[in-house]
Amino acid sequence: MSVDLLKLRREFTSNGIRRTELDPNPFAQFESWMAQATQAGLTLPNAMSLATADSDEIGIRTVLLKSFDEQGFVFFTNYNSKKSKQMTGNPKAALLFPWLDLERQVKISGVVEKISTLDSIKYFASRPKDSQLGAWASDQSSQLSSRQVLLSQFESMKTKFNKGEVPLPDFWGGYRVVPRTIEFWQGRENRLHDRFVYKKEGDTWGVERLAP
Repeated sequence: MSVDLLKLRREFTSNGIRRTELDPNPFAQFESWMAQATQAGLTLPNAMSLATADSDEIGIRTVLLKSFDEQGFVFFTNYNSKKSKQMTGNPKAALLFPWLDLERQVKISGVVEKISTLDSIKYFASRPKDSQLGAWASDQSSQLSSRQVLLSQFESMKTKFNKGEVPLPDFWGGYRVVPRTIEFWQGRENRLHDRFVYKKEGDTWGVERLAP
């Protein structure tokens, strides 16, 4: 190998986080960290790894968080995609926000549900028209013989919807990950990192410190 991975090391320098500094509400804590990640100018701070699984394999990919509240974390995709098929058969998922420049990450796991069609329509209408057309043109996760096929499908959709608004495809919309656990990780020196996990206990959230 041309790169010696064993020598790729970085000492974490943050002051860490203390239990007393955490908000008792994990969504408020997440909102605070998301605001700090955004203010720090991180590239796509709302980018998150989404892990799903079926009986044969585990899948992981990057998607964008589009909204969150105390009901959960929302993203959008093609309902015929591989991840959607996995979530249909196994409605559980994990999310990871890798804010490495802040020496932080947030890990979320929970159950998955579709959001309402009305909420999907509202978000779809806010997208740039070319992104709307792209949703129509791409049969996500299916095999393509060439990129030209995809571009031809896109041009076909441009012609089809050249007048008026682009409607929401019936195969496209949002999912919500309803969390059961939310973990906040802050890097510290000597790899003695701070980890705090919130767990749902009835209608409230408990917090535990984990060994790094």
